[in-house]
Amino acid sequence: MSAAATFLVIEDAAVHFPGRGGAASQRAVDGVSLTLAKGEILGLVGESGCGKSTLSRAIMQLQPLSSGRILLEGQDLSHLRGPRLRAARLNFQMVFQDPYASLNPRLTIFSTLAEAIQARVGPLDGPSCWQAVGALLERVGLDAAAALKYPHEFSGGQRQRIAIARALGPQPRLLVADEPVSALDVSIQSQIINLLQKLSRELELTMLFVSHDLSVVRYLADRTAVMQQGRIVELGETESLMAAPQHPYSQSLLAAAPALRMRQ
Repeated sequence: MSAAATFLVIEDAAVHFPGRGGAASQRAVDGVSLTLAKGEILGLVGESGCGKSTLSRAIMQLQPLSSGRILLEGQDLSHLRGPRLRAARLNFQMVFQDPYASLNPRLTIFSTLAEAIQARVGPLDGPSCWQAVGALLERVGLDAAAALKYPHEFSGGQRQRIAIARALGPQPRLLVADEPVSALDVSIQSQIINLLQKLSRELELTMLFVSHDLSVVRYLADRTAVMQQGRIVELGETESLMAAPQHPYSQSLLAAAPALRMRQ
């Protein structure tokens, strides 16, 4: 990958948590280096507890690094604080596993999305704000009338669409999706994955898609990184890696992955 094409650089990133009672520190992320090109979807796979979510939170600057660097378009995110970090975070947003937990139950969908949109463009008058919220809902496959409702009035798949809409509100260039379909029925999983693929293409989003399921990643990702015990043990073009995984851990993950048919 050429330097000109490099969009996100994760350079020897480590996150260590102190052990209890004098025990050795836990190396949740242990020297991870990855690069993403602009517009690329990189799948990050591994079992629960391997460090995928910790790395995702470190990219989002929700978890400080113990060492290493994370650079977005050449800017070292780990050195940003306060207003500078809030301004930079408009460019990288996250979709969490549980949309019900990540959406404020006391706010209407309009309030949630209006806040996200205005974080980038500043205050909007009433009609302009309603138009922007409606357009954002329609982009993720929901009717504009959904803006008047609260999160509990939607199904899990609909709430995840709303969570995706909120992430898109500030017009980010990087989207980190942390197990965004693992809590959904298989039929709904395929709809959300197709939506993410469509949005990535239309909006030229760069995406880190985190999952424990290789069959989901196989459909979506351009390249795949396999993570075990805080380290990347294999990285390659998705089709090549899925066809002939080299690392024993990758082979075991692929063997255990259920077949998942995506609806076009």
